[in-house]
Amino acid sequence: MLIASYNKAQIGDILIVMLHEDAPSQTVEKKDSIVEISDSSNGTKLGYNFLGVGEKLGLTEAGQVKLSNEQVNLLNGMLQKAGFEAILEIDETPKFVVGLVEEMTEHPDSDHLHITKTNIGSETLQIVCGAPNIAQNQLVVVARVGAMMPNGEVIWPGKLRGVESDGMICSARELHLPNAPKKRGILVLPAGKFHQGQPFSID
Repeated sequence: MLIASYNKAQIGDILIVMLHEDAPSQTVEKKDSIVEISDSSNGTKLGYNFLGVGEKLGLTEAGQVKLSNEQVNLLNGMLQKAGFEAILEIDETPKFVVGLVEEMTEHPDSDHLHITKTNIGSETLQIVCGAPNIAQNQLVVVARVGAMMPNGEVIWPGKLRGVESDGMICSARELHLPNAPKKRGILVLPAGKFHQGQPFSID
């Protein structure tokens, strides 16, 4: 997994690369213009901060950065030159996809959460959803693990009230779609226009 973001106006000329979610205890090591963040308990590399690379990578806009193979190779070269391991791999799997809610059950420890089995074409995900309009056989937009939402939130594997949830079923408002309704509820897609497994563009 590789998630990259850049916002020069807010934090300066720094490319943030995330590989795993944060750990309770972290080790930070800086070499040259690169900061490596690791899980102190097991050494897992959580991510990197690349300082002063905006011009070199041609970064101009703020937000998530879809890195090309060429850009990833350049970053790996920088890691090696600084004395770090070159472990970055491009991730081209679509993170926002159309899913079909195949099953839905009540959460055992909540009066409003539901446990869904949502088929996204390549696999079926267990996703806990609290939207009041969630129902079986709906086509919905799924933010997979590794997705960055328009507000900057990253979707990681998690648990809701003790039940594992691998992704998020999204509302139009969470996707920052034009004319999104203000009331709570997920976005339900028309069956004739969309099909499960289809990438969903939020750009």
